[in-house]
Amino acid sequence: MVSILPQKYFVERVGGAHVRVTVMVGPGADPHTYEPKPEQLRALSRSQVYFRIGLPFEAAWMDKFAAANPRMRIVDTSQGIERMPMLAHHHEGEGAEEAGDEGLDPHIWLSPRLVKVQAQAIYQALADLDPAHRDEYRANLEAFLTDLDALDREIQDLLRDVPRRKFMVFHPSWGYFARDYGLEMVPIEVEGQEPSAAELADLIQEAREEGITVVFAQPEFSTRSAEVIAREIGGRVVLVSPLAEDWLENLHRTAQALAEALKETTEGKTTETQRTQRREKNK
Repeated sequence: MVSILPQKYFVERVGGAHVRVTVMVGPGADPHTYEPKPEQLRALSRSQVYFRIGLPFEAAWMDKFAAANPRMRIVDTSQGIERMPMLAHHHEGEGAEEAGDEGLDPHIWLSPRLVKVQAQAIYQALADLDPAHRDEYRANLEAFLTDLDALDREIQDLLRDVPRRKFMVFHPSWGYFARDYGLEMVPIEVEGQEPSAAELADLIQEAREEGITVVFAQPEFSTRSAEVIAREIGGRVVLVSPLAEDWLENLHRTAQALAEALKETTEGKTTETQRTQRREKNK
């Protein structure tokens, strides 16, 4: 049993044909506000292992999960990962970090480097539960780690020579990704809430100053604020989901979308600069 769809991909990559994975937070659901359904609790009672990842709903429900199936092993795949403070709100172009354990960023599945740590934890749990297939799990793990290293290199290549490093996104899911690849994430959402009119105006101003032409949103949340900003800057909204099941392909597509957006930003900024220089010259 796992909390979100990307974890299903991770467990299936390591477990292969020997695992059957049930996901708590299905397609289109928001893990920040999720509550399990009765049929999921029944499925939980038959599970051998639950892989948790550090999402807030897990803290609220894990004791109940354990009570529903005392024989089920609970494995925390976030162990060994130093989580960053969540980028909590936006003010004049600066992100404020939310303090405290509850304010730590749970989106550790969006960094290929951190997924390698999670994959090791998954392997160890499966090998302990099913030692007869330990060698197969080890071979699957090694293949997965090779793919993760290749993906990491591909993303580095896509983003290395993009001179503009700042991107705007509704929900601050991409903090670890941004850190790994030298980007700066500008979140629209304010501590789980839509921005106020004043904050929205600040975001629009920052987007104009930075030459941002693409605003990223995700299908699990409202796109209203992203659409307002895009309309005001003459840009567009691009949907990217951090919760897609085909995790590796999704992360590659997201990196490509970011690279394209940052190139647009660069070109747009250069064009505006050239227009300003021409106006100054003609005065």
